[in-house]
Amino acid sequence: MEDVLDVSTRPADPARPVVCLDETSRQLLAETRPPQPPAPGRPARHDPAYVRGGVANLFLVCEPARGWRSVRVSDQRTRRDFAQCVKELVDVHSPTADRIVLVLVLVLDQLTTRSPASRYAAFAPAEAKRLAAKLEIHHTPRHGSWLNMAEIELSALQGQCLDRRLGDRPTLEREVAARPPARNAADVRIDWRFTTADARIKLTRLYPAVHP
Repeated sequence: MEDVLDVSTRPADPARPVVCLDETSRQLLAETRPPQPPAPGRPARHDPAYVRGGVANLFLVCEPARGWRSVRVSDQRTRRDFAQCVKELVDVHSPTADRIVLVLVLVLDQLTTRSPASRYAAFAPAEAKRLAAKLEIHHTPRHGSWLNMAEIELSALQGQCLDRRLGDRPTLEREVAARPPARNAADVRIDWRFTTADARIKLTRLYPAVHP
């Protein structure tokens, strides 16, 4: 926990940007008939029936100290999908960085989807090693996903466009693609104030008891 908290308070550094990554899934639901907008004396109306369109996965990366975020949509959340997300982060979003400090949520499939082996499942050994060498990975503790600031960005995205029915992947991609640029342009940053010193006071129950 303290490791992630210390990383989260590092100042912005283009050579070693601190980037948070998290993911979520979205069930694609299409309307059976167009919703009716509100009218005087009548609220908006939606038919409760819907058509299932499958499930899509969203990878969100953000650099809180810079006020930047981006979203990538995939059909699944396999090792290859995660590896492609990492490659985009390294080669497209942070091509000039010496090393990317990546904060990941520790999940039950950590040894498969998000392990270094994921790069080798998607790329040739030389390319996989190149990508791995660009990353300094820090995992949140189990049950401590809230320490990853990418969760805050996912919550904001939920309120912007994921809280309604989206019927297919192109619609989902179009909606999520429009949101990060606006927040980036507005220089929206996360005011993270919870520090290691705070944790030692407020979360003392999580620390082992030391007896003299």
